[in-house]
Amino acid sequence: MSGNVPALTERNPVRIMQAIRDLFAGRSNAANQFTLTANTTTTTVTAPNVSVDTHYTFGARTANAAAALANMYVSTKAQGSFTLTHANNSQTDRTFDYHALG
Repeated sequence: MSGNVPALTERNPVRIMQAIRDLFAGRSNAANQFTLTANTTTTTVTAPNVSVDTHYTFGARTANAAAALANMYVSTKAQGSFTLTHANNSQTDRTFDYHALG
């Protein structure tokens, strides 16, 4: 959340309120990016704040990523990571943004 992640033991109401305001403004640490692994059919993305209940939204950052989007899906969800199954090719620029919810 824009650098403002209060500790579980946080007692400062200003820091707690800023974290809440960041969330209301649409900021969170549930977004990142990844690039599909070339020459294989799966890519595992490590993300400490995801779980088996997380839902994902993907956005292509390149033309090759946009073309790959139709044949890509989340095949495995785990605590701290997710795996995508996708077409096997040598492209190294299939880069995506993702947002994780849940």
